[in-house]
Amino acid sequence: MILTDREIRNSLEANLFDILPRPSLEAYSSTTVDLTLSPVLRVYRSQPTGLKSAIDPSQPGFNAIKLINQLTDVADIDDKNGYDLPPGVLVLGWTLETIDLKDHCRLAARVEGKSSLARVGLGIHVTAPIIHTGFKAPIQLEMINHGPLPICLRKGMRICQIVFEQTLGMPDRSYKGQFLGQTAT
Repeated sequence: MILTDREIRNSLEANLFDILPRPSLEAYSSTTVDLTLSPVLRVYRSQPTGLKSAIDPSQPGFNAIKLINQLTDVADIDDKNGYDLPPGVLVLGWTLETIDLKDHCRLAARVEGKSSLARVGLGIHVTAPIIHTGFKAPIQLEMINHGPLPICLRKGMRICQIVFEQTLGMPDRSYKGQFLGQTAT
C-alpha cells in the first residue's frame, strides 16, 4: 500500500520516520514527496587512452564505496553556473534530505525520477530504487544523461521523488548494508 500525501505528513508528525530537513508543502504530490539535490557530486575520472580495466564485483572483499572513491573525484556544484552533465555520462549525487526509515515504522520506500527530467534524458537511479527499513542517510543518486544535450544540475533543484510503501509486518533484520549512514562525499 502506497502512502498518500496526508499519510506521509501524519507519519512524519507521529515520528514513524523522518525527512530532514522537512519538505515544504509544495514538495508533496498525491503519493510522493520531492527531494532536492545536494551541492556535492562524485564525478568519474576519464580513463587514459590504451588502459583496459574492468570492475569485477564477484571478487572476495569487493567494496563498492572504496572502489567508487578510487575512481571518482568530488565536485561541488557551482552556485552561479550549476554543473552541466554531458550526454552519456554517469555521476553520483545525493539528496539534500536525510531519510530515516526507523526499524519500527513498517515502511519501505522507493526513490523515483521525475517525469519532467526523464523526458529530457535525465535518469536518476540506474537500478537501485529501494530504500529499506532501517536506512538512515541521504539517498545516493546514480544520475546519467541519456539525452542529446547537456543537462544543467543545480544544488537544491527538485531532483527525484520518494514513494513510501507500507510493509506487511516488521522485518527481522533492518538495513545494515554498506550505505547506512552514507554522506555526500
